[in-house]
Amino acid sequence: MSLDVIALVLFGALLHATWNAIIKAGTDKSLDAALVSAGGAAAALPLLPFLPLPASAAWPFIGASAILQFAYFQLVAAAYRAGDIGLVYPLMRGVAPLIIVSTSSFILKETLSGGALIGTMTICAGILTLAFEARKGSRRAIVLALANAVVIATYTYVDGIGARASGNSVSYILWMALLPPILLFAWAISQRGLNAVAAHVRYNWWRGLIGGGGSIASYGLALWAMTKAPVAMVAALRETSILFALVISVVILKERSSIWRYIAGAIIAGGVLVLRLGDDKLCGFTLPHI
Repeated sequence: MSLDVIALVLFGALLHATWNAIIKAGTDKSLDAALVSAGGAAAALPLLPFLPLPASAAWPFIGASAILQFAYFQLVAAAYRAGDIGLVYPLMRGVAPLIIVSTSSFILKETLSGGALIGTMTICAGILTLAFEARKGSRRAIVLALANAVVIATYTYVDGIGARASGNSVSYILWMALLPPILLFAWAISQRGLNAVAAHVRYNWWRGLIGGGGSIASYGLALWAMTKAPVAMVAALRETSILFALVISVVILKERSSIWRYIAGAIIAGGVLVLRLGDDKLCGFTLPHI
């Protein structure tokens, strides 16, 4: 991975942590997530006339991604209702790259050097270390978090392949952003009624615009990077959003931080360094295809 790709993925990770903090600070996590999704669609609409349509081969991936994104947001809300964010979020964001690393060689036919694999696994280990700080947790929360890790890994594959097949990754990203909020709001209205949803939107629309812009930019940078570097490496590096989330939680949200958070931060930072230097300085061999 070149330095410019790494820098842009890290910036996307910062944006990811920021829009998650916006949702965390809200009063209704499910509707705020739907607003962020709608904000991403609103940010995408003005740009669509200036871009070519994705290639026909990419449209099935766009449809599949919308369904997976809907499932993702639903599982996020359910997992946070069942357990602590200190347990749920690390499991969701940490296990997903592990799934991708273990399967990308035979799904995408990508080869990772030994150094790249060490860096990827180190980042994942740092994220999973955060689970040790959880004070509470339930079997249901763990099951939901692991299920969502599978969803995250799946939509990472779908969007990574779809962006490559589209012929224009930016166009793919913007069209992909339009469908999830339709599904999310349709579901919310069917469950809560139009008046309740409209009232929340009326007072919290700004969360959607700010969070949605950050969301689509964050994911867009990741998908662009996937066209320049192996999906597994990009997916793992993107999980450094937890580092930024830790800073936001302590400095801005004034949350108490346990020793496990600092240990995890050091492990993740080391993983980023290994990921960058691994090919040239650590293990030069190439992993075989499974």
